[in-house]
Amino acid sequence: MEFTPKWLAWEITRRCNLNCVHCRSSSELEAKEHPDFSLDEAKRIMDDIASYAQPVLVLSGGEPLLREDVFEIATYGTAKGFRMCLATNGSLVTDEVCLKLKEAGIRMASLSLDGADAEVHDNFRNQPGAFDGAINAARLFKKHGIPFLFNSSFTKRNQADIPKVYRLARELGATAWYMFMIVPTGRGEDIMAELISPEEYEELLNWHYEMEKKEDELLVRPTCAPHYYRVVRQKAREDGEKFQQRTLQFSTGGSKGCLAGQLISLIDVDGNVLPCSYFPMSAGNLHQQSFKDIWENSELFKELRNFKGYKGRCGSCEYINVCGGCRARAYAVSGDYLAEEPFCSHQPQKLTTK
Repeated sequence: MEFTPKWLAWEITRRCNLNCVHCRSSSELEAKEHPDFSLDEAKRIMDDIASYAQPVLVLSGGEPLLREDVFEIATYGTAKGFRMCLATNGSLVTDEVCLKLKEAGIRMASLSLDGADAEVHDNFRNQPGAFDGAINAARLFKKHGIPFLFNSSFTKRNQADIPKVYRLARELGATAWYMFMIVPTGRGEDIMAELISPEEYEELLNWHYEMEKKEDELLVRPTCAPHYYRVVRQKAREDGEKFQQRTLQFSTGGSKGCLAGQLISLIDVDGNVLPCSYFPMSAGNLHQQSFKDIWENSELFKELRNFKGYKGRCGSCEYINVCGGCRARAYAVSGDYLAEEPFCSHQPQKLTTK
């Protein structure tokens, strides 16, 4: 496997106008401890990355539209050759915002949709009106010809809505729908008891496989659910068919589950480079090192890329090269990012045949 940065999420602000129960960065409207960096610093970081790689660059947060210079950041990134995307909760999207996003070269927008109605979604987002904001944003993106996808995060409190959210994403004209399985980091640590059980997790992945086989319009993919790649191979073999997953233009292009520190990473508002959006451990800082130096020489990244160093069932698993287990979830639950995926119920052949 070639470890090339294909997709970077960039936390350009930690400020947010919502207070979601699962927020990985525990965002608030005023983030005094983590102030936004300057536009000049944003350009310096993009210059640094562009000198080494040309990944998809997703402007994220917090809520990136809270930054008045977000359009200038996007415009500069587009000029540097990045495929610029935006991750927003949708509440601040207007006709004017859409026009500015198009002018800045935003190629794809992602929205959060965690329920099929306001009651479920607003409860998850801790904000009345959040659902209406996301639906309005989807309609405005459609109106202005900005491709958009939905990210949907699930716990026990909203898992019954999964099929309905999927259907709503289709109805609204999304390009893709990503079913997120919660990683308990940030505020997510407070809802550990709400995490979907390994058994139900497996059932959901099987449901997704059957749905994806029939889906010919919407691109679908479970996210933070690396063992789906094991499920796909198992189910396809049982069905006696070759199952071809389609790939979104703005995805990593990878065919493996967990890609943290392998094809993707997160840059936080303080300049730390983390393996992914849910992995609260820095591989280095862009104020002291170049992105290239961090990507190629970080000991953390090297460990994540050494699959032979994985422990427990993951270390013995015949699907290690296509799954890998969620390293962030392993770290959140056990304190060891090389430990086995705690929410996978698969028993590796090596262990069952002993």
